[in-house]
Amino acid sequence: MLELRHLATLNAVAAEGTFGRAAERLGYTQSAVSQQIAALERSVGGAVFDRPGGPKPVRLTPLGTVVLVHGRELLSRAAATEAALDRFRAGAGRVDIGTFQSVTNALLPTVIRTLRDERPEADVRLFEEESANPRIGDLDLLFFDGPVGGDVEQTRLLTDPYAVVARRGTFPPGPVALAGLDGVAMVAQPPICDQARVERVYATAGVTPRIVFRTADNRGVLSMVRAGLGIAVLPELALDVRPDDEDLTTHPADPALAPREIWLAWPADRTLSPLAERARELALGLAAKPEVSG
Repeated sequence: MLELRHLATLNAVAAEGTFGRAAERLGYTQSAVSQQIAALERSVGGAVFDRPGGPKPVRLTPLGTVVLVHGRELLSRAAATEAALDRFRAGAGRVDIGTFQSVTNALLPTVIRTLRDERPEADVRLFEEESANPRIGDLDLLFFDGPVGGDVEQTRLLTDPYAVVARRGTFPPGPVALAGLDGVAMVAQPPICDQARVERVYATAGVTPRIVFRTADNRGVLSMVRAGLGIAVLPELALDVRPDDEDLTTHPADPALAPREIWLAWPADRTLSPLAERARELALGLAAKPEVSG
């Protein structure tokens, strides 16, 4: 059976011309080199070197040339594999992360920036999908605004409170009564994910807002509120409203809506790569910060 160590010895002898110099190059004894070449010749069924004796260098036989050409390809592949493994252990490689708008805008930039700073060779790929029932599939990590189904392990990262957002002057400062939203023109997200739960809360409270526009684009919701199309009720991670905003104000609802929950899931049946482990660690650390977790 051909072994990589035998091919490495063949390559060294061919490059150096003598068994002695090949032994010095490899850190072997000359007898060890002779033994490995002999084992190689038994494996391939013939001599790989002509040995003229004395100070003359050995020369490859035709069989030896064939073995060396293909052996160098194997040695090169083995070296590339070892290098890839070294990069993998160091955290390089690829990580696939499922996300959605709020996480993409508010959490992931810091995670990705840190990963790229620490591991410039890392191949980080993001997949954003608005779905009521996401599946982990081939993803390494999946962010979602609720627990994820399937064979996963998961943890709740943070809670994300809701706020009423309106054009300045629409409501007086302070909380807005939930009952006061009945019949009010509202810009809303599609009734999937946590939005469906929020609308069930409205219904339970006997409140029926007049939905005049739906869009999954958080910026689109705020743009239409700025334009005066209606008010909106959004989780804080989806809001891009400064306290000194000249057009918009935010208000807590009264009674308060239960906050949505941001979860992070990963496959239960697969070992995460060091890169995926680091991404998970960064997300958990970021979510634990008071300014993020609320």
